[in-house]
Amino acid sequence: MRTIKTLLTAAESEAQRAGDDLPGPEHLLLAAFDLPDGTARLAFERAGADPAGFRAAVNDAHRQAIHDLGVQVTGSDRALPEAAPATGPYRLTAPGQEVFQAAVRLAKESPRSPLRGAHVVAAIGGQERGTVTRALRTLGVDRAALATAAGEVLTER
Repeated sequence: MRTIKTLLTAAESEAQRAGDDLPGPEHLLLAAFDLPDGTARLAFERAGADPAGFRAAVNDAHRQAIHDLGVQVTGSDRALPEAAPATGPYRLTAPGQEVFQAAVRLAKESPRSPLRGAHVVAAIGGQERGTVTRALRTLGVDRAALATAAGEVLTER
């Protein structure tokens, strides 16, 4: 339960920092990178991607989506100041809920059932569209390879 609270609180902070009302899959993945088990970072690296580059890829995906709508974006790429975590029940976007529920389901199905960061990574691999998918494409990360890498990490640890 502590991991879930840590994950969701950090995802809320990531969303607030990005100026988003609710956390989505990209915020869950960013939060999973910082979980103490280290499995999200390891799975991402095993899939051939640098976790440190994911935030920039998300920003690029947002900029490209806005550009595609015909809106010019100017100004700094700096993140907003870190906001205090929200209190009360956790809320996610619909795709964020999908990823979170899939990660919990995967954790329950695995031999070592506590939720770990690689469960979030595996669930992200199942996303077919959205910001997280565009960001992964920017990084050259294949979603199936990402899910496979997460599964490998989960069986090893």
